Amino acid sequence: MSTMQPSRLPRVVIDVEKLRNIHSGLGLFSLSLARELLNQHPQTIHPVLLARPGIQQHFEGQSFETIEVKVWRKEEISKYIRPMVRPFFGKPKYDLWHVTNQMSKYMPLDPRVPVVLTIHDLILLDVGGPAKVLRQRSSLQAKIDRASVVTTDSQHVADEVMSRFDLGNRSLRVVHLGLSKPCQASQERPGFLDPGPFLFSIGNMLPHKNFHVLIEFVLRMPNLRIVIAGKKDTTYGGFVRREVKQRGLVDRIICPGEVSDSIRQWLYEHCDAFLCPSIAEGFGFPVLEAMQCGKPVFLSKQTSLPEIGGDVSFYWDSFNPDSMASVFQTGMHIFQSERGYAQKLCNHAANFSWSNTCKNYLRVYKEALDGNFHHEPSENIKKAEVSES
Repeated sequence: MSTMQPSRLPRVVIDVEKLRNIHSGLGLFSLSLARELLNQHPQTIHPVLLARPGIQQHFEGQSFETIEVKVWRKEEISKYIRPMVRPFFGKPKYDLWHVTNQMSKYMPLDPRVPVVLTIHDLILLDVGGPAKVLRQRSSLQAKIDRASVVTTDSQHVADEVMSRFDLGNRSLRVVHLGLSKPCQASQERPGFLDPGPFLFSIGNMLPHKNFHVLIEFVLRMPNLRIVIAGKKDTTYGGFVRREVKQRGLVDRIICPGEVSDSIRQWLYEHCDAFLCPSIAEGFGFPVLEAMQCGKPVFLSKQTSLPEIGGDVSFYWDSFNPDSMASVFQTGMHIFQSERGYAQKLCNHAANFSWSNTCKNYLRVYKEALDGNFHHEPSENIKKAEVSES
């Protein structure tokens, strides 16, 4: 750890390189965290944003220091440069470096700078052939080895990390993500959806989203329609759409592909309920976005979804279509008959704010800067410590 003068705020590098894809999950995380840190940092830290040129458009009215992303800053190149320049290092320029996602290609050139590593999920870790999987696991283990503190978005992901990687004596912290205020909904019904009630689900068409179980579910519920929004030009997306067509359900399971933010918000606000049968989620933003609109949510009981959905959600214990239909009917009856249930959902969603996420990350930064790490062997850690909401 670097030695700091008491009068100087610690200079903390925040990796927001993913702002190049602002509408991706990692892009939105980078944007939301950076905005809150810039708002809350006075007298706490001096943020330095690692980014590509042109990010000022996302932070109007705010001044900040940046490090421009360069090819040579990638760790695959820096690891060869580091030994050559190390004898010439003076006092560290930065006091802490936050690697904001497990796929980041950037690490501090100076090995004395402590690192906070955020791991959002391990969903894609085992995708590919054996050689690729080995490279991906080795790469993430190397990042963990370089970190002083590791954070995850949920206890589920923390448990996965603890079981699959060697944390040594590093701290592991759970910092729940925040929920942004909804955008303005479209004023018109989308053209792909005829008038009438509907259910909503959203996500890129990938196998872990498990959308195909909704086909048999719909067959058990003759009066229901479902809109599944999200990137559909994938192998799994092709499979789902073929099944929908073969079952004669093209007018009841609507797959419009990716939709605009305003259309997505319209769908949240006008659906009867939100469905998420996913079997692998690192967090689950859409669940909270639906709750924010006071909509009942029906979720898989797997991975992080029970942690995020809490006791106000309804859960499928299995994907047997008859069981799914029964849970849905019971849940809708409870939602419609219990006064104030919609407000209960809104209140639950309100617990997840970017302000709280930022405050908790500032606590993590302080821990890393102070060097207050746990030193017990990683196999003795039963649960990661959860930052206060």
